[in-house]
Amino acid sequence: MPSPSQRTAVTAHRARLAARGMARFEVVAREQDRTLIRELARRLVEDETLAASLRAQLAGNEPPRGNLYATLRRSPLVGADINLTREPTELRPLDL
Repeated sequence: MPSPSQRTAVTAHRARLAARGMARFEVVAREQDRTLIRELARRLVEDETLAASLRAQLAGNEPPRGNLYATLRRSPLVGADINLTREPTELRPLDL
C-alpha cells in the first residue's frame, strides 16, 4: 500500500502526462516483444513526423508503393491553376 505522499506524487505525475496529451496504460504482449513495444512507444512520443508515418503504417493507411501517378493525384496542388510552361530561350554557344 503506497504512502499518502507516494499517491500524491503518482497523481501529480499522471496529471502532468494528461496535460501533455499522454496517457499511461498497460499492454499485454510476448516477453520477446518488450523492447520492440517500448521503442515503438518512445518513437510515437518523441518525433512527430516519424510518429505520423508510423501511425499511418500501423493503421494500414500507407499508400501502395510504386504508384507515382496516384501519389501525384493526391497532391493538394491538383486543380490549382499553375502555369508550368517555360519561355523559350536562345541556345548558348558551346566551346568543345
